[in-house]
Amino acid sequence: MTMPINIIRSGLARSLAASSLLLPDELEQAQTLVRQEGKPLSTVLVEQRLLTSQALARFCEQEYGLPLIDLNDFELEQVPPQYISMDLIERHHVIPIYLQGKVLYLAMADPTNVAALEDFSFRFNLVTDALLVEEDKLQQMLTRLQQGGTSGVLDLEHIEDNDIAGLELGEDPSERDDDLGRGDDDAPIVRYINKIMLDAVRKEASDLHFEPYERFYRIRFRIDGMLHEVASPPVNLATRFAARLKVMARLDIAERRLPQDGRIKLKLTRNKSVDMRVNTLPTQWGEKVVIRILDSSGARLDIDQLGYDEHQKQLYLHALRKPQGMILVTGPTGSGKTVSLYTGLSILNTVTANISTAEDPIEINLPGINQVQINPKAGLSFAHALRAFLRQDPDIIMVGEIRDLETAEIAVKAAQTGHLVLSTLHTNSATETLTRLSNMGLPAYNIASSVTLIMAQRLARKLCPHCKAREQVPEEQLLTLGFSKFQLEQGISLYKAVGCNLCTDGYKGRVGVYEVLPMNERLANLIMEGANSLALARAAEEDGLMTLRRSALEKARLGVISLAEVNRISG
Repeated sequence: MTMPINIIRSGLARSLAASSLLLPDELEQAQTLVRQEGKPLSTVLVEQRLLTSQALARFCEQEYGLPLIDLNDFELEQVPPQYISMDLIERHHVIPIYLQGKVLYLAMADPTNVAALEDFSFRFNLVTDALLVEEDKLQQMLTRLQQGGTSGVLDLEHIEDNDIAGLELGEDPSERDDDLGRGDDDAPIVRYINKIMLDAVRKEASDLHFEPYERFYRIRFRIDGMLHEVASPPVNLATRFAARLKVMARLDIAERRLPQDGRIKLKLTRNKSVDMRVNTLPTQWGEKVVIRILDSSGARLDIDQLGYDEHQKQLYLHALRKPQGMILVTGPTGSGKTVSLYTGLSILNTVTANISTAEDPIEINLPGINQVQINPKAGLSFAHALRAFLRQDPDIIMVGEIRDLETAEIAVKAAQTGHLVLSTLHTNSATETLTRLSNMGLPAYNIASSVTLIMAQRLARKLCPHCKAREQVPEEQLLTLGFSKFQLEQGISLYKAVGCNLCTDGYKGRVGVYEVLPMNERLANLIMEGANSLALARAAEEDGLMTLRRSALEKARLGVISLAEVNRISG
């Protein structure tokens, strides 16, 4: 029988508790983060710098009598591909490192993870055994595996140093307009753009910007929500860059006066590809090209990984379990609304539920869900799709965005007639969403009777666990920033960004910060009375609403984000 994961984690915790390696409050802090972030205890201990990878490995070696091996002695190509089951690997934080006879050896940093051995044994009908490795090296190999490191040789062409240098030698693009992006002289251009795209995927960028100006050309990546300049090739290559990107996206390379939209399917390995959405825009000095990377393999649709605190998570799950009503997710562009909705849909996605979505664009493919791409040019708007859904015997409907009164009215009607409706709006807070619906023209009684939950959210950059440094802030300033005396009594571990070769400016990854507002009788009465957003906000906070600011401060208290990031996302 597979051992529950919380018991597995507590095995290592019990051994550490009986040792003198950690203080009791340090172990309790680590176990709290394990519950909140869903990470293995070994990962949390190393990320929070409570133990080094080497110290943890030596402790396990002595405690459990297992040999410690150096994972750097193994190459990814040596990992037996037939036993690469990413669901088991990511669930248990282990790697099947090699097969000897009928024994499959698993590299793991937590030797008490008996469930990993049992699950791999059951899946592949083999005897399994553990090999102890250091946590940081295990994490590095896991990251490479998730990026397709064992799937074969990259299909992208390799770029040499002399190819980059050769870009300077390109002829004036205005003299060869008819051949842009197609001639042999553009081979370095092809390789250079391929390299830029590959770098963007490796660095987990969400967008690429190719920008021409009068005296320079700039390429930028958006990483963890912030733009960073990564290259500045010669400005005389601007037209050739735009032409090559348009050829890849199957756009009209002769049309330079109007914006165009297209898609690129970039094949990274034999069995992994990334979809990219391409938009061109004529500017004063040439065409700017922006590429959105739609890498659904990188999306983690696990509610425990999104950053909700336990109470917020339960409110969301409770709303999802209701047979009807409307769940609204709000926030600016790039705040993670789509992932929150997809996570809810993945929870609801069962064989007994008929789920339909109207999206623009479809960012993540969800098998078992009927996803519809909005096409305004053909007359297929959100409102048209919603009307069609209501004739398709739906249980659950997701609308990518409520943009107008027509869409809002149909969504409310669906929520009131026995359907669960999920959608998004662009507002700054949960209570402002209620007044936005009213301003659209929805009657107050329809808003009060149909909306069951509103979530406002932002994405905050997480501090790099390898280089973050403690930040000392006077208690008086902490109270001014918004920390409560209760939080100060609980203990605060504030950190600031430093920067290292494993992160970007001291940050690595992002985490959600949420404001989760359930509809209750008091709010419904205020809506019926025509209360403004300020009155609604006061009532919600009196009823215990954790605002975006308070949620961000709590993550700063736990050392997940910095105070600078708190101020950036919450003002």
